[in-house]
Amino acid sequence: MGWLSRITGRDRAAAQAKLIERQTAVIGKLIRARYDAAQTTDINKRHWASADGHSADAALSPEIRRKLRNRARLERDNNPYLAGMVQTLASDLVGTGPRLALTVPGGSPDTIGVVEEAVYEWGQRIDLARKLRVMKMAKAVDGESVGVLFTNKRLNRRGVQLDMRLVEADQLASPVPSIDPAAIDGLQLDEDGNVARYWILKYHPGAALAGWSLEGDWYDAGDVVHWFHAVRPGQHRGVGEVVPALEQFAHLRRYTLAVITAAETAADFAAILKTTLPPEGVAAALEAWETMPISRGMMTSIPDGWDATQMRAEHPTSTFAEFEKRMLTAIARSINLPYIVAAMDSSAASYSSMRGDYLVYRKAVGCERSDLERVVLDPLLERWLDEAALVPGLIPDGLPPVEEWSWTWTWDGFEHVDPAKEQSALETALRTHTTTLQREYAKRNLDWRREVDQRAEEIAYMNAKGLVMEPAPQATVSDTQDAAASSEDHLCGTSTPLTTTTSTN
Repeated sequence: MGWLSRITGRDRAAAQAKLIERQTAVIGKLIRARYDAAQTTDINKRHWASADGHSADAALSPEIRRKLRNRARLERDNNPYLAGMVQTLASDLVGTGPRLALTVPGGSPDTIGVVEEAVYEWGQRIDLARKLRVMKMAKAVDGESVGVLFTNKRLNRRGVQLDMRLVEADQLASPVPSIDPAAIDGLQLDEDGNVARYWILKYHPGAALAGWSLEGDWYDAGDVVHWFHAVRPGQHRGVGEVVPALEQFAHLRRYTLAVITAAETAADFAAILKTTLPPEGVAAALEAWETMPISRGMMTSIPDGWDATQMRAEHPTSTFAEFEKRMLTAIARSINLPYIVAAMDSSAASYSSMRGDYLVYRKAVGCERSDLERVVLDPLLERWLDEAALVPGLIPDGLPPVEEWSWTWTWDGFEHVDPAKEQSALETALRTHTTTLQREYAKRNLDWRREVDQRAEEIAYMNAKGLVMEPAPQATVSDTQDAAASSEDHLCGTSTPLTTTTSTN
């Protein structure tokens, strides 16, 4: 009976396969029926023709990234709007540069201040703020920025020789394609999926060098900072932040040229002579495309059988301003810029709308600063501390091990659109202990201890001269509301000047 059971088993398996196929077809129809975007029709098939299921790294192949970089750079170099947006992003993010704020258990303020000042001076020597701004601009246009940590022997007079050399994303590339799943165009992954090494070319692939080659070196992950714009899980190389807007930039430039061409055409043709006679009629002989000079304020006659007309600009130039605004709004949205910042035009904005736009923008800046601290600044500081420990006298004695230290980075703040309201709100916030001097002074890259010492010296001098400080007014409901608004602005990095009201006795 074995043959019978085999035949029966095959029939049962075939029937089960057919049942599964029918169920799958029914389920597929149900799913397609629920989601319009999952259906392919004659109308939308061209729109979705480029949709694919590639992984994040496969979709950003070396050739695709090269094209996107080159096109984004060309647009940046020739479009004043994009050039300004990128510079604004870098300026608002980095400003004059970050300042270190250390927290050391058992350390005195003066001792901690010595270390903070040493880090600041080192950052000035290596031009850290400018390099961070360049990294942000490269991340926005190229999609990624690469910094190689190295020993700069020119810094030996001041102790720590750590420096960071920036290289373009083009130089982070494998010399030959690889089918190794742990190798991703210049990156070598370890067993846990972490980047272990970077292959960086010695020369830029686009450099005009005789005898150019793909020669390069492997760098340990600890010697490289790789800051890139990631939009998908599992992504290891970056795509430019401005890439989604490249088509819109192209549309805007073409539309602008079309409007200019229409205006120039109407202006270049002062008048056109056309015959008023039928084909069999007789008119004065004129050569086709013949041109005639026109003098200002003259009176003239027209050849027999001809009539003069002027060109009219039929192009809808009256809608150009609105079209440009809509396009710039869409472009700016892709990089989290409000229109008033992208276009540098707040003529149609109100106080409330500006405040709302800046809230979203400054929160985005705060997130970007946090990312920059984690990827670039923290590794730099850790390497600096390792080298500083080997320089006699650079780190004061009596401090606990570096492993017990913690730190934050402070950045430039933003000017408030209504300084009077912000000043009142700050005074209330300080009295109600909802902010700190360290936080407020850090927004202007100032050390609060030094400022307090300086202020105490000034107050003592004023008291000696008979100048009396006015008592602080009592907080009102309006002050409390302003303080709440100030707290919201603090989340966005709003800057506030600190002043004290005095009176002459």
